Amino acid sequence: MAAPRRRGRPGHDLGTVLETSVAVFNERGFEGTSMEDLAQRLGISKSAIYHHVDSKNTLLGLALDHALSGLEHAADDVRQLGGPAVQRLELLMRRSVCVLVDRLPYVTLLLRVRGNTDVERQALTRRRRLDRLASDLVKEAIGAGDLRPDLDPLVTARLLFGMVNSLTEWLKPASKHDADTLAASVTAIAFDGLRDPERKRSRRR
Repeated sequence: MAAPRRRGRPGHDLGTVLETSVAVFNERGFEGTSMEDLAQRLGISKSAIYHHVDSKNTLLGLALDHALSGLEHAADDVRQLGGPAVQRLELLMRRSVCVLVDRLPYVTLLLRVRGNTDVERQALTRRRRLDRLASDLVKEAIGAGDLRPDLDPLVTARLLFGMVNSLTEWLKPASKHDADTLAASVTAIAFDGLRDPERKRSRRR
């Protein structure tokens, strides 16, 4: 992927171009978006966009990297920690929710790529590394007796992070939902279930 160009017209820096492009990609789909569409949304000429980047694929690569770099940073933090795998798995989920909320349009775009271009295939390769970390943590937690032994680690990891990723289906960029509160809700449902623990105890009496 070519490096983004630094020059551009005043009032339309690379950050603005990228943010607007991601919004249009999410609305119309990457393949269904032309540089003319982006220029119209930005209110500038196509040549003004080319002052920043050399292609639509470059914009896509920058957007996907912004999403992935946040998720990878969270994963790197978890890799460096000790303690029970189940706790590290829960932390990975919490941190992933926070990244998703903070970079919602970018993570939404990431989850929609299907490997149709080299840029998308590179992004999917990076995503698979994150999937392997989650699967390894599930496997380790099962081995430690902290999760049910009849669970398939890969399927379980996909289900857990499928719940995280489902936030993109209804969460809006201007949402007032707090990232930490959402992360706590997701992990509580995943690890503690939906039943009221007080009602569980009362039924046993």
